[in-house]
Parts: sequence; structure tokens; C-alpha cells
Amino acid sequence: MGEKTTRKIRAKDEKSVPFYVLRGKLVVLSGPDKGKTLVLDQPELTIGSKDENHLILSDPTVSRKHAALTESAGVYVIRDLNSTNGTYLDGVLIREAVLEFGRTITLGETQIRFVPFQEKIEVYPSSKNAFGDVYGQSIQMRNIFGILEKVVPTDVTVILEGETGTGKELLARAIHTLSARSKGPFVVFDCGSIAENLVESELFGHEKGAFTGAIYSRQGVFEMAGGGTLFLDEIGELASDLQPKLLRVLETREVKRLGGSETRRVDFRLVAATHRNLALEVKEGRFREDLFYRLSVLRLRIAPLRERKEDIPLITQQLLRNLTVEYNTSTVPEVAHETLEILNSYEWPGNIRELRNVLSRALAMGGKTVIRPADLLLSQDSESYVEKMDSLIGKSLDEIERTAILQTLKAHQGNKTQTAKALGIAYSTLYEKIKKYGLP
Repeated sequence: MGEKTTRKIRAKDEKSVPFYVLRGKLVVLSGPDKGKTLVLDQPELTIGSKDENHLILSDPTVSRKHAALTESAGVYVIRDLNSTNGTYLDGVLIREAVLEFGRTITLGETQIRFVPFQEKIEVYPSSKNAFGDVYGQSIQMRNIFGILEKVVPTDVTVILEGETGTGKELLARAIHTLSARSKGPFVVFDCGSIAENLVESELFGHEKGAFTGAIYSRQGVFEMAGGGTLFLDEIGELASDLQPKLLRVLETREVKRLGGSETRRVDFRLVAATHRNLALEVKEGRFREDLFYRLSVLRLRIAPLRERKEDIPLITQQLLRNLTVEYNTSTVPEVAHETLEILNSYEWPGNIRELRNVLSRALAMGGKTVIRPADLLLSQDSESYVEKMDSLIGKSLDEIERTAILQTLKAHQGNKTQTAKALGIAYSTLYEKIKKYGLP
């Protein structure tokens, strides 16, 4: 355990990892330059007949500098540059407009379609075993670190998928901290922890008098995250009626507060997370396909701890360092070899969150200088765990579920948000089950 967590790992001879980023592309549909394409890989691009443009058109009805395309946080905007014949979007004359995938631009006698495509990028595993405060020396984690090191300076939308407790929020914070938006706010919104009737107000904000109890105007999280990063946790729990409204904000970067008439511009980078498989949720009709593709600019799966047990020693060391600071103890305890063997053999259903809880209890049990096997309280290894499993025989599933919820609520002193996370369910699901079983 004396190994420094900041050491670099040699990446020489390791294979590159392909990953895909959703980008926009212009395809000329008609006119003298039919078939010509342009990938939107810069913050601002221009279209016109002059040679200095990024998309050069030979159509004589196109102005020398006809139109410009800008991109910010995944939102594309097209604006006319005082052209002679104007710029049309789906047949409507525009000065400036948000450009969404599938729409058609007309410049003079030339039609151009804006389409999405997945760009393949090869990235090597990071030579580092940390990304911000997230640690891992396994190839799975260093692949993720390598990808993020490449894209974190941009405003690319990132969605993190993985089981509860794998460190998705910590990784989102690292993305923010290491980005150009680090001086802006990092705003967290848990889509599964807010009562369903309050979610829209929390997201979009509201004006005074918008509904009963709205005694003052209030910003929503989209506005609060202005200039920074918005982390939408458990986005798979977002109600179906709110999904198209979120999609609209992501496409236009505009919001309108509940009860208000003013449209407000918002500027944020989006990082989202879920413990669900969103592709499967789309297939089964629980999540909108268009929103899924809008979010999936970059999708990363965070492997559970049982799939990367080589990370356990490193993570254990870092967690102990954090806990000693939290508990204001003088030294970081060593971990006995036998203890480490037990930690490595355990399956960690609660992942890193469970590992942290185990180490916290071990310190409380007396492992101030050396953590020994007797200091660990792993439920699968205890006699009480076996007794509890035997006591479930003959009980209905409802009885088992009610008992599990009640005991977890007690363990978290009635805190529903923590209870929902510990059980691996959405806050709204927990709320419904509390009502179902008549729990206090």
C-alpha cells in the first residue's frame, strides 16, 4: 500500500481504443456542388463563393460570404451574412436560427442538408492512474481517462452509464474541474430524487404566482449552471412528459420559466448519468429516442468494481487518505495483506460507495494504524447475514421489500434520498413504495 497514487503507467505498446463522437455535417443536395460535404469541427465556419470560406460553393447565386455556422455546447446556430439572395431554413427566410439535425439550408439555388454522423476517434489509454479525484489503474479506467483527456477541453456532452456507487458524480466533477468552464458553477440535479410535481419548476424555474406556493421568482438549474456545467444525475428517471422539454432546451439553449413569457438564453455544458441502459430504455419505449441521440454525443460506461478488482488497492488507499482527513486523525492506516485479500475477493454490489462505508466502519472499529480482517464488516461474510437470509424463507416478496425499505430508512435516519441511492432505485419509486406499504 506504499505505492504513490500519482505514479504514471507506461502506455507504450498498448493498443488504441476506438470511440465515437456525434458531430454535425453539411451535405450539398443540389446545385453545381452536389455531393460536397463539410464536417463542423470548428467553433465557427463560413459558407460562400469566396475561396477563404470553409464550404466554397460555385453557385453564382451564392454571395461571396453568404452565411456562418457557429457551435457552442453542442448547439449549432446559422446566421445570414447580409447575403444578396438571403438564407433560408426549411423554406423560411432567416437572419439567425438554431440549426437542428435533418433541416435543409437554401443559399441561392443550392440546397444543403445538416446531418449527424458518428466520428470514429482512436485514443490510447491514459498513462495516468487518476483523472481529477477518480482513481483507477485498470485498462477499463485508463481507457476512460484517455478519452476524457482528449475531449474535456471541449463542450462535448457526456453521458456516464454505470451501476450505483461507481463514482459517476465524482467523474462529472472532474470533467468540470479540468474543463475551460472550471471557474463557472457546477450544478447537480438528481432527476430521481425530486417529487414529480416539482421537477419542472426545479429545471426551468418559475415566476412569482406561477402556482400555489410560488411566492417569489426563482431560477431553474439550467440558468443556475450558466457559464459552467450542469450534471443531470439519474436522467433515466426523468418523466416522459418532461423529456421533449429537455430536448428542446438542449437544441435551442433557451428556457422559459413556469408562468413566464420571457425566453432566456442559457449557456452550460451538460454531463448526465444513469444506472440504466438507456439504449434498452429506448427500445422498450421508456426513453425518447431523439433525446437519447441528442445526449449520446459521448457515452461512457463506468465498469463496476467487481470487473476491475486491480483498482481496489489504489482506491482503498485514496479513500483512507480522505477518511483520515474527514476524521481528523494523524496517520493513514496501513491495510494488512490478509485484509486486502478479503477486499479483493468480495463482489462489491455497492461498488466504491460500499467500499468507502466498509473502510469508514473499519476505522471506527479501531483500525487506526492497521486495518485487519476483524475490523471489516462485510455482510456476505457474517453469520448474521446467513441468519437473515434464512429468515426470508416463506415470506412474500412484498414482505421482503417492505422490510428492506424500512431497515434502510432506519439506517439512514429517514433520509429518503440516501435510502433511494442505497437501494438502487429512484426517489420517486421509493416514495411510491413508502405509500404502498404505509411506512412512516
